[in-house]
Amino acid sequence: MTRLVAGELSLRQGGIDDIDAVLALQMAAYARNRVLLGREPLPLLADYRQIFRDYEVWLADAEGLAGVLILEPRTEDLLIWSIATDPTRRHSGLGKALLAAADVRARDLKRDVIRLYTGTVLQHLIDWYGRHGYRVERVEQLSDRDITHMMKQL
Repeated sequence: MTRLVAGELSLRQGGIDDIDAVLALQMAAYARNRVLLGREPLPLLADYRQIFRDYEVWLADAEGLAGVLILEPRTEDLLIWSIATDPTRRHSGLGKALLAAADVRARDLKRDVIRLYTGTVLQHLIDWYGRHGYRVERVEQLSDRDITHMMKQL
């Protein structure tokens, strides 16, 4: 599968040649969260060569890279490992469209549960995911932060 289509949004599957653009977008998209968390967001601590090797990386192109959706298909569910949009496209509906694309991919994979996690202090994101059908499943305490695990039943 090289394309993922959800409504008007058509994503292309990214490859290792996209790593620099993906890293730049991730850094820009997560900059606000870095300030709110007081530490580096988990997606910015990852080895992106491994991400491209082990996960599905879907890219929204619109005059450059506009959004990134990183998915981990697992046995019982689909994990949204990262969802990020170019900060200049905030409030454009792209994030909502990327969530819809995750729904499409979960159905393609015959998964009826989608999971994700976010920093517990990022209440605006917990609320946003809640408005899109996700509910809090649990809060996990890590050594340096708390993360809220959320899930959506399709």
